[in-house]
Amino acid sequence: MEILLGIVAVTLIGGYVWYVTLIGRRNRALEALSSIDVQLRKRHDLIPNVLKIASRFMEHEKELLTEVTELRANAMSDYDKSDPSAVKGHLEAERRLQSSMMRFFATAEAYPELRSAETMTNAQETYSEVEGHISAARRFYNAAVTDLNNSVQIFPGSVFACLSGVQAIPFYESEDAARAPFDASDFLK
Repeated sequence: MEILLGIVAVTLIGGYVWYVTLIGRRNRALEALSSIDVQLRKRHDLIPNVLKIASRFMEHEKELLTEVTELRANAMSDYDKSDPSAVKGHLEAERRLQSSMMRFFATAEAYPELRSAETMTNAQETYSEVEGHISAARRFYNAAVTDLNNSVQIFPGSVFACLSGVQAIPFYESEDAARAPFDASDFLK
C-alpha cells in the first residue's frame, strides 16, 4: 500500500512540475514576443519621420510611400497574443513591412540629394539600429518558442499541453527573399 501511495505521489508531483515548466516556457515565449513588439513599436514610430523626410525628395515614388504607410498601419493593429494564428498573421504583416522598407531604402539610393541629406542619413542609421534590435529580439523569441514547442509536441508534455490548453507558437521567420543567395554582381552594374 505504501508503495502504491509513493507511486501516486511521485506521479502527481512529476505532473505538477511538468505543468509548471510548460506554463513557464509559454510565458517566456510571450515575454519574448512582447520584447519584439517593443522593438517593432520603435520601427513604427520611426517610419513616419523617414517618410516625411523622403517625401520632399521622392515626388515620383508616391505609390511606394503610400504602400509603406498602409503596411505600417496594418502591422500596428492589435492582435491576440494567445492565439497562434493571430501571432502568425502579425509576424507576417511585420515581414511585409520590413520588405517594403528595404525596397524603400533601395529606391531612395537613386536620389542623390536625398542620400546626401543629413537627416535622411541619420534616419537610415537609426532604422538600421532598430532593425538590429529587432533581430536580437527575434533570436530570443525563436529560442523561447523552440523550448515551448518542444515541450508542447513531445510526450508527455503533449498530454499536459492538451489538458492545459497550451499550444505551439509560430516562429518569427524571415521571408523567402531574405533567404535567397545574395549576388553582388546585380548591384555592380
